[in-house]
Amino acid sequence: MNLTPADSLISALTSRIAPERLTPKTPGAFFSPDPGNPVTPGVASVSQLNAKLSEYLSPSDLKKVKEAYRFSDEMHLGQMRVSGEPYISHPIAVAEICADWKLDAQAIMAALLHDVMEDQDVKKEELIERFGAPVAALVDGLSKLEKIEFQSQIEAQAENFRKMLLAMARDVRVILIKLADRLHNMRTLGSMKPEKKRRIAGETMEVYVPIAHRLGLNNIYRELQDLSFSHLHPLRYRTLAKAVKAARGNRREVVSKIMESVKNTLLSADMQAQVYGREKTLYGIYRKMRSKRLSFSQVLDVYGFRIVVDNFAHCYVALGTLHALYKPMPGKFKDYIAIPKLNGYQSLHTTLIGPYGTPVEFQIRTQEMHRVAESGVAAHWLYKDDENSLTDLQQRTHAWLQSLLDIQKQTGDSAEFLEHVKVDLFPDSVYVFTPKSKIIALPRGATALDFAYSIHTDIGDQTVATRINHEHAPLRTELRNGDIVEIITSASSRPSPTWLTFVRTGKARSAIRHHLRTINLSESVELGALLLGQALAALNLDSTIPAPAVERLLNESSARSLDELHADIGIGKRMAALVARHIMGLNDTMGQPLQARITGKANDVPTKLDPVIIYGSDGVAVQLAQCCLPIPGDKITGQLKRDQGLVVHSQECDVARRSRDKEPERWIDVVWGDDLNRRFDCRVVVLITNERGVLARVAAEIGESDANITFVGMDEDHDSIMTQLRFTVQVEDRVHLARMMRNVRSTPGVTRILRERGQWSNSAN
Repeated sequence: MNLTPADSLISALTSRIAPERLTPKTPGAFFSPDPGNPVTPGVASVSQLNAKLSEYLSPSDLKKVKEAYRFSDEMHLGQMRVSGEPYISHPIAVAEICADWKLDAQAIMAALLHDVMEDQDVKKEELIERFGAPVAALVDGLSKLEKIEFQSQIEAQAENFRKMLLAMARDVRVILIKLADRLHNMRTLGSMKPEKKRRIAGETMEVYVPIAHRLGLNNIYRELQDLSFSHLHPLRYRTLAKAVKAARGNRREVVSKIMESVKNTLLSADMQAQVYGREKTLYGIYRKMRSKRLSFSQVLDVYGFRIVVDNFAHCYVALGTLHALYKPMPGKFKDYIAIPKLNGYQSLHTTLIGPYGTPVEFQIRTQEMHRVAESGVAAHWLYKDDENSLTDLQQRTHAWLQSLLDIQKQTGDSAEFLEHVKVDLFPDSVYVFTPKSKIIALPRGATALDFAYSIHTDIGDQTVATRINHEHAPLRTELRNGDIVEIITSASSRPSPTWLTFVRTGKARSAIRHHLRTINLSESVELGALLLGQALAALNLDSTIPAPAVERLLNESSARSLDELHADIGIGKRMAALVARHIMGLNDTMGQPLQARITGKANDVPTKLDPVIIYGSDGVAVQLAQCCLPIPGDKITGQLKRDQGLVVHSQECDVARRSRDKEPERWIDVVWGDDLNRRFDCRVVVLITNERGVLARVAAEIGESDANITFVGMDEDHDSIMTQLRFTVQVEDRVHLARMMRNVRSTPGVTRILRERGQWSNSAN
């Protein structure tokens, strides 16, 4: 049932029809409503569902679906929706949406039964006995999703989404039925309280909309967007809807003129084609106005048309014909036929200057391309095991679903899994080439390192360098369409925590985090134990946790051991202060309060945390921030970053200041230890006059000061009289740095020397 966003907001389903009042209508039809209970035109009903299913299901399949309907109707007897409608109307509507995609009998049966396990406590074994294992598996997968309430527990939300996505990876019919379920719920959301409307609409926009887009379900994608928009911003939605309705009359003359010109031109070229005007969705208009800072009239000044032709070759002939009719706008042509989008979408896109100087957008495609563009993977839904029989779209979908399983294997928890998957749901993509000319599609903003992980996790882990278009480039380089990317590896290379700051794809992030969790585990355990001990001390509690509290803590935190819990704290995945409060709460509820550390009274004023001592060679669990490169003698502070452990910043660092304001709970006191038997990187900038030999004199003076140069670069001022030299030098501490800077400052030709810490500072002192 295709409803406009406005209609769908007030749609209601027909009254429930009990199975004993159903009578046969025609051969092959499995149910029809009682003539005494007419169905309201335009709403979901058993007769409409029957009519759709009769078009493509066999009589034996229709009989099976009939049994599923009778069972669902019996189970939901007496159950009502919030709107006051009989609950059975909802499964019928979900099944009808699935029937629009012509899903098989098993999927339709699962759609009708999708709530019986969750709401009526029907066991999976009973469904297997009645309807077979495949249907029971689909219902079981969907039932796990219906617990999504998430009013306060983010972790519960993430866990349910994880189950949904993994169920989808095993059988894509799960997500198709779930999207149909969500679509009908969004169409009938008007009965909910405002706060619940906003929560469900936000959840839909955040997760279900991008999944629908990723699977190419563009009709659902657009409708879910508009429905979510209408509940998240009702006033803006109504204002735009009114403005669009008023503007249609003004645009009618221009649209008619363009349509007539295009049809006549195509006919003169002896080409059969269907020409449609394309209406922008309200959310599409709203998003474009906000992202490009355009007025409503500027957005509506662009006219859109779709041309559907008979075959592949005619797409390009039609393109040439249109370019002869109107002048094309430079840089506004995209060939998604030669290189389809990730979700299988294919069309030619071009923008022309039409009558009155107005921009006109055209999409040109075949009938098959149009079918895939509107229904995506549902156009030929995928649940087969034989990859050789899959279409190109199915293979791409299969590869993405498989990547979900790969990410799951390397992910520590549900929230992290969902974070990685959301990254890959963004619609924009770039297309790059391997040295052997294979096309790789990546999310926009992906780097050369993301490319390496997209080839294989082992290649990503062992990456040391890259060449882009045959030239060396940093691993953090963002890729552009058409780049040729070559990855250079070394068996001894391993992922660095800094990689997490610039990789873009979920696969890369999960692989790097998995590696960081598994190496140098003892460091993270030691740091985590120290931080938890300090957090318990701040509550005046003893660091020795009673065994019953440990057992409950591990059960409720999903950690397998206390060492794993400590490691999670050490890498910033859990906050020591929150775990400490949890421990105190557990012991209070068990009637076994922890022994007070100082006075024996749990309500004493907490003591101040002792700072963590930093030696500068603490390994992966403790790192010195690259933004400010702190050295001994600097006042420092520590940030617990997720999966990167403790990152040490200078207290003067602007990056640290901004982050500390946003997440103060992740910052702890740290101090330098004694006997730091190593050197530390530090950046300095030297302003010199352009004269012969000055660079050599500066470098020699740095060496004479017992400092080691690890990097040197040069920037010229516009007048070319002065030059900036940038050095990374290794020093022992601030005293050593100050001595070196005094020596360099006295060198002939040197005007000024500064220490660089993210932003300019005036001295090293």
